[in-house]
Amino acid sequence: MIIHDEQNRLFTLRTRNTVYQMKVDCYKVLLHTYYGSYIESGDLSRLIRCADYSFSPNPNEAGMDRTYSLDVMPQEYSTCGVGDFRLPSIELELPNGSRSADLRYLGYDLQKGKYTLPGLPAFYGTEEEAETLVIHMEDAAAGVAVELYFGVFEELDLITRAVKVVNKGNEPVRLCRCASLCLDFLRCDMDFITFNGHHLMERCLERGPLRSGIQSVGSIRGASSHQHNPFVMLCDRNTDEDTGLCYGAMLLYSGNFEAAVECSQYESSRLVMGIHPSHFCWTLAHGEAFTSPEAALVCSSEGFGQMSRQFHRSIIKHLLREPYAHKRKPVLINNWEATYFDFTTDKLVDIAKEAAKMGMELFVMDDGWFGSRNDDNSGLGDWWVNEEKLPGGLEKLVSRINDAGMVFGIWVEPEMVNENSNLYREHPDWVLRIPGRNPARGRGQLVLDFSRKEIRDYIYGQLQAVFSSVPIAYIKWDMNRSLTDVWSAALPAQRQGEVYHRYVLGVYDLLERIRRDYPQILIEGCCGGGGRFDGGMLYYTPQIWCSDDSDAIDRLRIQYGTSFCYPPCTMGAHVSAVPNEQNGRITPLKTRGIVAMSGAFGYEMDLGKCTEEEKDEIRRQVECYKEHYELICRGDYYRLSNPFGEDLFTAWEHVAEDKREALVSAVAGSRRPASPFVRLRLKGLSPSLEYCINGEEEVYSGSTLMHAGYLLPAIKEDYQSIQLYLKAK
Repeated sequence: MIIHDEQNRLFTLRTRNTVYQMKVDCYKVLLHTYYGSYIESGDLSRLIRCADYSFSPNPNEAGMDRTYSLDVMPQEYSTCGVGDFRLPSIELELPNGSRSADLRYLGYDLQKGKYTLPGLPAFYGTEEEAETLVIHMEDAAAGVAVELYFGVFEELDLITRAVKVVNKGNEPVRLCRCASLCLDFLRCDMDFITFNGHHLMERCLERGPLRSGIQSVGSIRGASSHQHNPFVMLCDRNTDEDTGLCYGAMLLYSGNFEAAVECSQYESSRLVMGIHPSHFCWTLAHGEAFTSPEAALVCSSEGFGQMSRQFHRSIIKHLLREPYAHKRKPVLINNWEATYFDFTTDKLVDIAKEAAKMGMELFVMDDGWFGSRNDDNSGLGDWWVNEEKLPGGLEKLVSRINDAGMVFGIWVEPEMVNENSNLYREHPDWVLRIPGRNPARGRGQLVLDFSRKEIRDYIYGQLQAVFSSVPIAYIKWDMNRSLTDVWSAALPAQRQGEVYHRYVLGVYDLLERIRRDYPQILIEGCCGGGGRFDGGMLYYTPQIWCSDDSDAIDRLRIQYGTSFCYPPCTMGAHVSAVPNEQNGRITPLKTRGIVAMSGAFGYEMDLGKCTEEEKDEIRRQVECYKEHYELICRGDYYRLSNPFGEDLFTAWEHVAEDKREALVSAVAGSRRPASPFVRLRLKGLSPSLEYCINGEEEVYSGSTLMHAGYLLPAIKEDYQSIQLYLKAK
């Protein structure tokens, strides 16, 4: 609910459990007065105190009043160059060469339903589900208008933010920074939580106290990156899974980003999040506009768990767009770790036949099917079937796959090109390359300039021919290197600061075309695994390969960190062979299945090498996933332990919305001498209901399981696992 108090020039955004408030002050500065737990109505600007602070200048209209300074006022969208020395949200380079921005309030609009952002991903909502507030600001001297967009999903405690900048002057203006989110706090006694890592170990939680100065994470790699994720949290020092105040902020963007927090000299703090200002500069001619990516906020007074579940519900109901929104996704088998580049039609069909016997439904042909692609160094860009490897082309292969009872999926990497390809030989000028320099390679490949429409059109024409030739149910969209040598032949020198963002917009454009023309196809995103796991990609690819590390024990940590914002149904998770390809670890097949089952489930192994006992176990896993699909993918998710801590088991739980069912999974680490028994306390159950576990006769009340706990079996082997299915009587 959005409430405007005209007399006090107060804007209050109310959700079920939170309140967000802004106020226009006497100088038309838009102040941020409160964001937190639900409170009754009131003007919270009374919490802001003014004083004469040394070296904090005063705006001209304040006259000789030295107690008013932008340097200490909590602002809704911070400015620069005019008295606020903290993190700016916007920076303009004006025609005279000066760099400043001074925004003042003009007016507002209220709308039913959720705003949209042309060419950019955004949460969506009907008039019954969401409301929109647009606040109009202006820098009169610069001739620049700024529109602040707020989307409010009352039932989900979700507030979204976006910004539109319009040049109303006669001369070009350069936009050097345009954050999507600014959030000021009149305190800095909080912890800053980020999700960091590297290729093969993404989104590991790191927590530390705010300190004086600026702390930040971000990416200048051209993608949101394996190293840092565009989701961060601020919280009370004592906040844990179930108690305490916390704020989650997600940027729906798949390119360079920055999330920075500054703790000021007067113990206030500011979070600014948006496109990374490094390598960014956007020229606005008269009448032109720039729209920032969307940011999303959730505040919880009941710890991290409640915040995560609100993000999960919001993403599932109002961000994902997929053909399986109202039905079960198929269980897949991917041939990559079974064959790599060395395969034939017969070999692929044999894998599909074995998979079908075990209940799998989707066969995915990975890298190596096109052009001259027999290794990493050739073929990218030539998206036509290699009929020497696959005689009769896709038509013959897919027909045989379908006859085996499987639907068909295919791997592509459209953003890249190898020098050993027909495309590169014909169009060497289509790659990102700085004049006079030889470009760097990554994985033996170069990057196509997706900021250029003619290149995207060419690639789409090739993909369209493939996707229309046979029935395709699934696409794996990969991206296997960071961007370097970022320069576009299509833009003049003064606009090269636009290339990174135009590249991301180009990726979104091509994905949207595929979604439009092939709505029945499920697209899974991938960037060397989890290098582009963000809300922006989820809008186009409703599941993303979580990590190239498929080891079950490593995945406990990766999927744990990912779950703080992103729901399990978005995490591509496969059972692979042992010893694991990435680290050589040997884990039981049952454990590998239980871990992968808490995501978008599939297999990536040579099934022909499995024993009959292993095949029986795989059948049981597939049947279990199908039986509990709605619970796993649509239920509420609870983290029961921390895989980064000292717990003997890593445990998690899926609970049905009506609380009548739950699925509990637990995986032990290495066996220790004289290990104690573990009493696992469950969460999210109804205290008054009685539950039977795994069909046994004994029943337990929900209150008993949540407060007294359930005794897990003794640890008898490394990486032992257990799964408990609870059903109310």
